[in-house]
Amino acid sequence: MESAGATSKNAQEGSKSRNRRRWRQAKAKASRLIHSMDLRTMTQSLVTLAEDNMAFFSSQGPGETARRLSSVFAGVREQALGLEPALGSLLGVAHLFDLDPETPANGYRSLVHTARCCLAHLLHKSRYVASNRRSIFFRTSHNLAELEAYLAALTQLRALAYYAQRLLATNRPGWLFFEGDEGLTADFLREYVTLHKGCFYGRCLGFQFTPAIRPFLQTISIGLVSFGEHYKRNETGLGVTASSLFTSGRFAIDPELRGAEFERITQNLDVHFWKAFWNITEIEVLSSLANMTSATVRVSRLLSLPPEAFEMPLSSDPKLTVTISPPLAHTGPGPVLVRLISYDLREGQDSEELCSLVKSEGPRILELRPRPQQTSRSRSLVVHFHGGGFVAQTSKSHEPYLKSWAQELGAPIISIDYSLAPEAPFPRALEECFFAYCWAIKHCALLGSTGERICLAGDSAGGNLCFTVALRAAAYGVRVPDGIMAAYPATMLQSAASPSRLLSLMDPLLPLSVLSKCVSAYAGAETEEHSNSDQKALGMMGLVQRDTSLLFRDLRLGASSWLNSFLEFSGQKSQKTSVPTAESMRRSVSEAALAQPEGPVGTDSLKILTLKDLNLKSSSETSDTPEMSLSVETLGPSTPSDVNFFLRPEDAREEVEAKEGSTKDSSPRVGNAFPEGFHPRRSSQGATQMPLYSSPIVKNPFMSPLLAPDSMLKTLPPVHIVACALDPMLDDSVMFARRLRSLGQPVTLRVVEDLPHGFLSLASLCRETRQAAELCVERIRLILTPPATTPPL
Repeated sequence: MESAGATSKNAQEGSKSRNRRRWRQAKAKASRLIHSMDLRTMTQSLVTLAEDNMAFFSSQGPGETARRLSSVFAGVREQALGLEPALGSLLGVAHLFDLDPETPANGYRSLVHTARCCLAHLLHKSRYVASNRRSIFFRTSHNLAELEAYLAALTQLRALAYYAQRLLATNRPGWLFFEGDEGLTADFLREYVTLHKGCFYGRCLGFQFTPAIRPFLQTISIGLVSFGEHYKRNETGLGVTASSLFTSGRFAIDPELRGAEFERITQNLDVHFWKAFWNITEIEVLSSLANMTSATVRVSRLLSLPPEAFEMPLSSDPKLTVTISPPLAHTGPGPVLVRLISYDLREGQDSEELCSLVKSEGPRILELRPRPQQTSRSRSLVVHFHGGGFVAQTSKSHEPYLKSWAQELGAPIISIDYSLAPEAPFPRALEECFFAYCWAIKHCALLGSTGERICLAGDSAGGNLCFTVALRAAAYGVRVPDGIMAAYPATMLQSAASPSRLLSLMDPLLPLSVLSKCVSAYAGAETEEHSNSDQKALGMMGLVQRDTSLLFRDLRLGASSWLNSFLEFSGQKSQKTSVPTAESMRRSVSEAALAQPEGPVGTDSLKILTLKDLNLKSSSETSDTPEMSLSVETLGPSTPSDVNFFLRPEDAREEVEAKEGSTKDSSPRVGNAFPEGFHPRRSSQGATQMPLYSSPIVKNPFMSPLLAPDSMLKTLPPVHIVACALDPMLDDSVMFARRLRSLGQPVTLRVVEDLPHGFLSLASLCRETRQAAELCVERIRLILTPPATTPPL
């Protein structure tokens, strides 16, 4: 009897397994069929099914469930019919914003694709309901909850389509970023940030991405909301164990609750929370697990570069030199940490000189393996800048894929651990990266390279630093890298809307409010005003920690200003050199940042240039002048001494008063973006804590390279960009590539489909991320291959 029972049970399990397999195959076939449809056919099919289901459930009596199902299908019909014309108009002009016919990618296309994914899911679900609604196994409550969630997502996507149409009508031809005066930009953002977002973080989480990514995103979202609970209890990331982040079962089983909490966190918690959360990857347990799946390398050492000035030869005349000063901004001279990674032990990497720079990372582990054989120096060197929104992570977080790079490229990699905002805002990170880049060129023999070919590589914020370091190298007259590989870089740090940035409404890894807080922190203009609810969430220790941090930052700003003024004054007294041609390049960017348009300024005026003064509502541009033209005209020659990062405080106050006067009487000018009768869902989480106005500093080309004048961009080496089609930062890549192409600069743009921002850190997750990571390696290999032997693209 027991044997017969077991056989019957096994047969039932086998039948269930076969049914699930057949269902998955049918779903995949239906998905392929749906995605091959054109937009109009898909919409008509969805409307027909919605009407059929609506009629069926309307005839099922007065029950609440039947009423809600009928209502949700009525809503699907209404939103699909309203969305289709808007998507069609966007798709009709999207090709005008592509880099070239071979690279059909921009924010308009991405928005249409995302809406199609939502329509496709609703079409599949509507077919399922129509086929199974009479079955006794039909899970009414589950299907109803899923339909309501995707209806909410479709409604919000319709709102985004109308916003995209507004951008299309407002912007000048060919320009993807929102143009207009600061007041109009703020009105647009103020309206945009009130949209409901929780529906995208619950059942619909990651619906636009490849299916292999979605379980990872769900795990991250559960970890995020759990971490938020710890943060509210004053556990700001210190001492939080990895297992404690994923123990909130209620968030795992209730997608609606998880979505609402995710929205609250993204809207209301400050950059300190995101710094703590993103740095979870630095926890020893997680970093060890990640390294277990990565390549094994012979060398992975953290080095501390001493803050000592050195000379570099000029590219135009190697007999002349320029002084590379150590980083000075905000915190004064200090060492720069870098990580050397090499698959093989190469000549110079075990030298006494290099060993004297090694910084301990914890207790030493006794290794009994034999000493590896040395190999000759590589002809190439990769200088890497990690991502993390300028506020989080180190080379340790990116070590797994860097080890794979070192193995595949056969070249040593040096990754820079630059100082992070908000404690070290711009231009500290740029100074440290440039200093480390120059040091690596001068000491490449110690790093196991001859330095014949040098590539800059970075992702996200690191991609931004790749461009700005190369621009600064050209401005100083030193060797420019042989090429740049930037993965999903940020090239426009201004709070300007674009079609792809509209996708931040639903992006779980890069929401707009989080992006804005990171940029604000990097600009040194982090908002100091927090709501009472935020203060309660932080708790007493959190508030003390924050206030102490702000106090020390203001003290550092004043001290840095005094120190730079003193150094500048001393330099003027003793500036007698035999190399006058290099003189204009000797001043650091931090000194240029502290210089004012009308000449030297005393320390008193510099000391009052604190965070509050930087959080301005306007820049010196007038409202009716195109932003790109103004950035070219007002920045002047591309030398460090001519670049001004700050307005004078008195000018800033005058501009703020003028802007407030001009916008006080004007009502929001974006309400007419929606047709009559359409009302998107609004957030119930209260006002979003994010700056709506940009600090003038973000328009500086060393912070937003997209706004650099032509003369600066022409100094860049060949650029290879790898972007994501569904990334809110896609338009940064597209517009930057288009500008370089218009100047005749060598540039390639490859756009990967269905992957999120930050795919390099997910390289081992699935086949799609591995292929995207391999594409980055191919781009680097092109740069490291000498021109005479470069294989065809």
